[in-house]
Amino acid sequence: MRREIVKRSAVLTAALAVGASAFLGPQAFAGQAAVPVAVAGTSAFAKGPDPTEQSIQAQRGPFATAQRTVPSEAGRAFNRGTVHYPTDTSHGTYGAVVVSPGFFGPEFSVAWYGSTLASHGFVVLTLETNFLFDQPDARATQLLAGLDWLAARSPVKDRVDPNRLAVMGHSMGGGGTLIAASRNPALKAAIPLTPWNTSPDFSTVTVPTLVLGTDNDTVAPVARHADPMYASLRDKPDEGYVKLRGDHFTPIRYTAAATRFIVPWLKRYVDEDTRYSRFLCPLPAPDATLVSFELRCPV
Repeated sequence: MRREIVKRSAVLTAALAVGASAFLGPQAFAGQAAVPVAVAGTSAFAKGPDPTEQSIQAQRGPFATAQRTVPSEAGRAFNRGTVHYPTDTSHGTYGAVVVSPGFFGPEFSVAWYGSTLASHGFVVLTLETNFLFDQPDARATQLLAGLDWLAARSPVKDRVDPNRLAVMGHSMGGGGTLIAASRNPALKAAIPLTPWNTSPDFSTVTVPTLVLGTDNDTVAPVARHADPMYASLRDKPDEGYVKLRGDHFTPIRYTAAATRFIVPWLKRYVDEDTRYSRFLCPLPAPDATLVSFELRCPV
């Protein structure tokens, strides 16, 4: 089937856009508790009820979660953090995601990703970097070290599928995310959030990557960072670019607009769950929260 570039936007209601501005106070998921599923066209890793427009935007998904503090440890390549995970073990193992904050950003700045993504069915480690001013290359090393630790040595390693791993990061953590993807092509997904890096050329990356930029980013202007980063990827399948309305720090606050893309991307590529393809391709018209979306369809 011929693939073509789709440049359309997702429809989110005004009510969701207003509710999304709240960083605190998780939204409830209105669906049923997660149950094993066997849906035609999905993979063996598919978990949870059938997704809806409401569920993919929710700050809380269908899985109950717990968390553990990860203290500093001598000789480990990353500093410390928090691991968030689904409490239900009846579904087998879960895909895992490590999230890095940006330059001078504490772990708290990306903490909401831990609880939110775990509630959607992933084991998530949010990092406190070794130094607040670590550059993207150092953050890439820590992201990959965090994945190794999660899968092989963490207290929840029995919940992690070591073959279904992903990385995310904000700003310099986004640059680190792309560097990590270039170093490890076996990763299932990468999501750089308003990424910053001295070089925007990531043409060697083959990991399914969703670049998230914003139209009013004065710290890492998309014209110098996210735009050319995606341009270096766009001729490959399974590479996407969502541009939200907002500033550099929009992705470190919960928004339904961001979650509406991030959750389906991880579900589609980490869990290989094709039930989520319809939320990525084809896409409806632009709205007040979304500038554009680019992706070679179908996925």
